[in-house]
Amino acid sequence: MPPPLPLRVPARLLHARGKTTAAQHVAARHLDHTFERLSAAHLPLVAASPLVDALRASPEPLALPDLARRLPLRLHRRGPLHFLRLFPRVFSLRAPLPLSLSLTPAAAGLLAVATSPAGAAGTLHRLLAMSGARALPLRAVFRVWRELALPDDFEDSVVAGHPHLFRLAPNPAEPNTHILHLVADPAAEDFTPAVEKTRPDRYAFKLQFPPGFRLSKEYRKKVKEWQQLPYAGPYEVASPRAGGSKRVSKLARRKMEKRAVGIAHEFLSLTVEKMVEVEKFSQFRKWFGIEVNVRDVFLDHPGIFYLSAKGKRHTVFLREAYERGKLVEPNEVSEARAKLVELMLLRRHGLGNANSSANMASGATSDAKESGDDFAEHEDCLLDVPET
Repeated sequence: MPPPLPLRVPARLLHARGKTTAAQHVAARHLDHTFERLSAAHLPLVAASPLVDALRASPEPLALPDLARRLPLRLHRRGPLHFLRLFPRVFSLRAPLPLSLSLTPAAAGLLAVATSPAGAAGTLHRLLAMSGARALPLRAVFRVWRELALPDDFEDSVVAGHPHLFRLAPNPAEPNTHILHLVADPAAEDFTPAVEKTRPDRYAFKLQFPPGFRLSKEYRKKVKEWQQLPYAGPYEVASPRAGGSKRVSKLARRKMEKRAVGIAHEFLSLTVEKMVEVEKFSQFRKWFGIEVNVRDVFLDHPGIFYLSAKGKRHTVFLREAYERGKLVEPNEVSEARAKLVELMLLRRHGLGNANSSANMASGATSDAKESGDDFAEHEDCLLDVPET
């Protein structure tokens, strides 16, 4: 197996990369432990998301056996019950048998914090405006509704509630699916990309390299040239290739890549926590007109993005949106989610041996001594939880 790429030069940012696999490229990235810890802190909540959604949708506690039949609750090697008992500040188990499950009042209150329908409509408007067709598959939008802080019922409260902006239509290419269209007048739109707030110069992006990242003289020169390269912004129509040719010049490819950077930057700016799983963003690749590998875009621009592989998921963060692991511009929704993550990180600490009657009925033992680092040892179990 060939050795991994050196840490000091993100290859495709400057020149063509040699023959390396995607796994090698990810492994060769320069680690930023602040973002790695942030990513690890979100793992329990990511794993429990389908379960949380089911509990939020039910006005009454749900019987655990029924939940197990509806959802593949492979949350932990020791079983779902062990996972649930690890987080008593979020999940409430109730006796008698069969056990029933609900969210705690504290968790339910934090999860109820949401963007207003008008605010969500604005976010969705911008997302659709980045598509050349001014349309996106509804299922792709569903995959990122949490990241965009859309209401649970956004199809009714946002899409149907703003007919002057949106229209749903059947997808002719795929039965039983829908395309979300933007019907607003493009001439009335005047969207300014978020990057304009922090641009050091025209066409340039704010760069924040990770601690210990070495910048050679040659690399600095290449970065300076790249920063000055013109490109079409996320809300501009990109010029089509001449004659539809698949062959492009190096300069054209660099411009295509920089446009992809601009689109990814704007997409992450629209998310409430300035982070998203790479796989979810990749669903928009064709619709946004991105003609380069999105994972390479994130890895080749370490001053703009950070890609974490915690939990065997590739999650990308917008660097400039964070300072010392905290959002620079938090909002009501992001603060509520941060508090929910904190509740899960607390686990059973501080609760002593005070156990619920449900735990006593099933002969449970205390898990107060299990730490967050121990949870990382069970990351592979998180992969078995399907997305909603």
